[in-house]
Amino acid sequence: MAAAAARLVDCHCHLAAPCFLPDVAAVVRAAEQAAVAALVVVAEHAGEFARVAELAERFPGFVLPCLGVHPVQDLSPEEQRSVTLKDLDAALPLIEHYKDKLVAIGEVGLDFTPRFASSDEQKEGQRQVLIKQVELARRLDLPLNVHSRSAGRPTINLLKEQGAGNVLLHAFDGKPSVAMEGVKAGYFFSIPPSVIRSEQQKLVKLLPLESICLESDSPALGPEKQVRNEPKNIYVAAECIAKIKRIPIEEVIEVTTQNAVKVFPRLQNFLRI
Repeated sequence: MAAAAARLVDCHCHLAAPCFLPDVAAVVRAAEQAAVAALVVVAEHAGEFARVAELAERFPGFVLPCLGVHPVQDLSPEEQRSVTLKDLDAALPLIEHYKDKLVAIGEVGLDFTPRFASSDEQKEGQRQVLIKQVELARRLDLPLNVHSRSAGRPTINLLKEQGAGNVLLHAFDGKPSVAMEGVKAGYFFSIPPSVIRSEQQKLVKLLPLESICLESDSPALGPEKQVRNEPKNIYVAAECIAKIKRIPIEEVIEVTTQNAVKVFPRLQNFLRI
């Protein structure tokens, strides 16, 4: 029954996160049982690439890999810093190596949260890293899986200036009016389960369903604060979107899955629906 209804796509999750190491097979199984058809798994730095690739091999056609360099880099669990071009240098040869197996370049973007990017120099460093990854995505004919925390307008403006094609803006926290500039550019926005307890409900209300995808952002942005999130919870996001838009959940699932294939064309080679 679940397999026949398996139409949800998690467009952005961190299955390579350390907290999933002990029970990743059970997490994948739970997602499948919750009618999830595919997991688009992102990386944040070169050190994660091998793990993402390994998960894609272990769960073929279900775990679909993205590789990219995030605007915030971890020095340790307690300490983070803004990305530099040096971080990207380490990643580029590996992305080239895996390019034929990828569904997107990601997670990339801008993060102007003051504790990470308080100076113009740090912000400009992030912009340069993103520009180079937009160029890479264009050359490899791959979409972009994009982070834009505290930088909604700068991110959308940069993507438009650089002529970025297929773009997914994940967990967008900017103003809904700014998001509509992304809609006009043909970009998609993925909504996590935390929407049930966040300001993002205003965004969902304004966005056309044709621009919405689902994501878990596992292990973050779950339905409950401080509880590890899993891909199976994207159904919660779908339910919330259906309530806000006053439409059947079946319509939300069908259209968001169609949108996922539009933004990630290689998905259609794998999607078991």
